[in-house]
Amino acid sequence: MAKGSGITKEMKCSDELRAVVKEKKISRGQMMKAVWKHIKKHKLQDKKDKRVINPDEKLAAVIGKKPINMFKMAGKLSKHLS
Repeated sequence: MAKGSGITKEMKCSDELRAVVKEKKISRGQMMKAVWKHIKKHKLQDKKDKRVINPDEKLAAVIGKKPINMFKMAGKLSKHLS
């Protein structure tokens, strides 16, 4: 895949996503890494089911306040890239 296309293409972050990933522009791949770093750092995975993410205040502004399955999270996150 050519650099600058698909998941390597840098895109502009919404203000809400920027609060989580700390970047103005980011690729989809790097965005997912940064979001997972935030999730791990703040221990946002459900203790019983690690596939469920319990968002904190910053992440809730991006994916909503309700716990979300990690496989559905990418769709919510992509809406914050343009």
